[in-house]
Amino acid sequence: MASATSDGCLPNSVQQVAKILIVGGFGVGKTTMIGSVSEIEPLRTEETMTEASAGVDDLTHLPGKQRTTVALDFGRITVTPKLALYLFGAPGQHRFWNAWEGLAEGAVGALALVDTRRLNDSFAVLDQLERYAALPFAVAVNLFPDSRNHPLPELRDALDLPAHTPLTTCDARDRTSSITALIKLVNHAAELTSTRF
Repeated sequence: MASATSDGCLPNSVQQVAKILIVGGFGVGKTTMIGSVSEIEPLRTEETMTEASAGVDDLTHLPGKQRTTVALDFGRITVTPKLALYLFGAPGQHRFWNAWEGLAEGAVGALALVDTRRLNDSFAVLDQLERYAALPFAVAVNLFPDSRNHPLPELRDALDLPAHTPLTTCDARDRTSSITALIKLVNHAAELTSTRF
């Protein structure tokens, strides 16, 4: 794994950068994932949740959540000496999804995070992703401490994912686990687009 220079600049060896979109439902761990892998200080557009979101944003299984992304999260990781990924995290609430189209522009792929405790939230996210037919995507199940362990074939069936769509698990808090999920997406995008990373 390559790393940024001490001043946060890209290493001189980097020859290619790729934009990755990270999507998922409300509270699924997008901000956490970008924070865990970014080699630069992540840009966050989080705001404190107010009473106006009561009854709109479902806080089931999210007892300590007090802030939410309202525009995007941004981070960067150098995954090989020659390749760096720019990570754009999209807001999870449906009312902010109009921003996804702009965030998806120029992306080589999208990683959809899923929370099995609130699996129903994932269906609309995957439907939204399918609107961008040319955008390859992979799905990563974020393993929360109180998540039930489901075999991946069962989750693939439950999410109605095609066989060619990569499905993996990760812990968004863990750098290595998150990087593994991102690399699976990059490899999938490379296969579909014949791009050499």
